Amino acid sequence: MNRIVERKALAEDVVRLRVEAPLIAAERRAGQFVIVQIDSDFGERIPLTIADADPAAGTITLIFQVVGNTTHRLADLAPGASIANVLGPLGTPTPVEKLGTVVCVGGGIGIAPLYPIAQAMKRAGNRVEAILGARTADLLVLEPEMTAVADAVVVCTDDGSRGRRGLVTGPLLDRCGRGPPPAAVVAIGPPVMMKACAETTRPFGIRTVVSLNAIMIDGTGMCGGCRVTVGGETRFVCVDGPEFDGHAVDFDNLIQRLGAYRHVEDEHHERCHLDLAIEEREKAGP
Repeated sequence: MNRIVERKALAEDVVRLRVEAPLIAAERRAGQFVIVQIDSDFGERIPLTIADADPAAGTITLIFQVVGNTTHRLADLAPGASIANVLGPLGTPTPVEKLGTVVCVGGGIGIAPLYPIAQAMKRAGNRVEAILGARTADLLVLEPEMTAVADAVVVCTDDGSRGRRGLVTGPLLDRCGRGPPPAAVVAIGPPVMMKACAETTRPFGIRTVVSLNAIMIDGTGMCGGCRVTVGGETRFVCVDGPEFDGHAVDFDNLIQRLGAYRHVEDEHHERCHLDLAIEEREKAGP
């Protein structure tokens, strides 16, 4: 069993768990993920990026957004509770090398998987510049951690409540056209945001890597649920990715596939929030 040693809410419906998993902590590399199963018998399996790891303490850090039944249940677990199964590390690690300047663009919960990549790129001797985006200041996560890693940080919010008002593509376009262009861009966030970043860098010919969060079941390439089209070929996110050339990904197909169970997630999300509201009202009394 994998014991939870720390739980913290980072933003509305965004939770960070530090979990005992010594073997995974010792082996994980930037860009990899785990498959989590709360129950040992027939529970849903969900992929979560390893946002950080402490090999000495034998723990990994998982940051996730609460969207469906399983993530609601996972978010409700308190320190001391255990997760039945944590499988990993899975996926192909991020290729890390000294390139020069690497711009790391994160949108929303995508900042969590971006963080270990920024760490690794910095350790490899690169200049790391970060562009972080969220809908509002309250939904911005890991800004202090990214600031500690990156040489420069630009923050954007849709409503202007923090940093620059607007989308991450604005400062990304500015950076691509200023001075010597970056050697590479790593963009992680909602598919629409990653697609926009890839289209922003395309005219400049800048290598752009995106990390895809496709529907996934086993995480080992057997189910085919996570298939995506990259460069006209079928690839599997769990074993071929999760990172791919952003200029070659068929984002429209990815977005369509991700919407297959959106109505189920929305129903569970609404029901869980309703149950919580009823519980709080009952505690408050008449």
